Amino acid sequence: MLALILCIVFLLLLVIVTAYAERKVAAFIQDRVGPTETGPHGILQSVMDVVKLLQKEDIIPSAADKRLFALAPIVMFAAVLAGFAVIPITPSAIASGAYLGVFYLLAIISLDVIGLLMAGWGSNNKYAVLGAMRSVGQIVSYEIPAGLAVLSVVMICQSLDLQEISFQQGILMNQFAGLEQEVNYLFGLKALNLDVTNVGGITTWNIVRMPFLFIAFIIYFISSLAECNRAPFDIPEAESELVAGFHVEYSGFRFAALFLAEYSMMVLVSLVAVVLFLGSWNTPLPNIGSVQLASWTTGTPGALTGHLWGAFWLLSKTVLLLYTQIWIRWTYPRLRVDQLMHLCWKVFTPIMLALVLLAGLWRLWMI
Repeated sequence: MLALILCIVFLLLLVIVTAYAERKVAAFIQDRVGPTETGPHGILQSVMDVVKLLQKEDIIPSAADKRLFALAPIVMFAAVLAGFAVIPITPSAIASGAYLGVFYLLAIISLDVIGLLMAGWGSNNKYAVLGAMRSVGQIVSYEIPAGLAVLSVVMICQSLDLQEISFQQGILMNQFAGLEQEVNYLFGLKALNLDVTNVGGITTWNIVRMPFLFIAFIIYFISSLAECNRAPFDIPEAESELVAGFHVEYSGFRFAALFLAEYSMMVLVSLVAVVLFLGSWNTPLPNIGSVQLASWTTGTPGALTGHLWGAFWLLSKTVLLLYTQIWIRWTYPRLRVDQLMHLCWKVFTPIMLALVLLAGLWRLWMI
């Protein structure tokens, strides 16, 4: 129970910081100054927004399905929150060391779609229903290339355990049960005979172990924007057409819960990308001769140094991806629905099917 409370508090703080960062980054891109009045440099603006939302009246439309309307924000946030259970934070810190972590994650995140449908249908509002249907169609579509990207990593790593996948991408690989005899070769090519198991750093990340996974990473990241309803994939919330989309009837604390779920999803998909493709909690610095950068910036598993370095690298990479999501939102225009579906079904899905086949051949013949 304590761990759950700490996770919610951490997510709330991270969402507040991300919301403030989004305003400042948007202001910089648009040559503005952003929040300035509430606290030094406006750093308390997001806190004041939370206080305001908590004090606003909770309005439920008289024609709404009150049960669905009330449950939707809870379902959406609970689905996202449950996904954090299998994310490894450090070499020895993970809420649930599930051996089927990847499978669990893909399954639990899909429940978010049910919450969206409940919010749209329960509102009994045509704009909310249209927004919900758009969102469900978009998310279900982009889960296919995103899922295939995840599958390609699973085929290379031969594991559904996110912690094992993390250990495979660093110098601690031989300290994980079952990986004692494994060897990491540069670019995953045994023929090169360049053992980088003890070099670590970026040379053992999945996007380097199998270079074609970099393409899978790009496709996964773009697909994750669609799953979060982030621009340029924000047609479910197209304010010029649907007022506000599926959450048009929500106010006060319920709207805050939906807002928290959206930003928590941004954090979750970024964490998954880091774990699967970008070395997880492993350092990007390699050992170079007598300069043991990887060893110095990894620490000892189970010790305080291991926890601090692991959390630092994981969060640093996650923050970088979050910044990229914000940057993209305020740079690119919204896609039309036909462009959105064309990109998914006629571009990303065929490429990912080919990459899954290539990952299988790579694992069979190259590693």
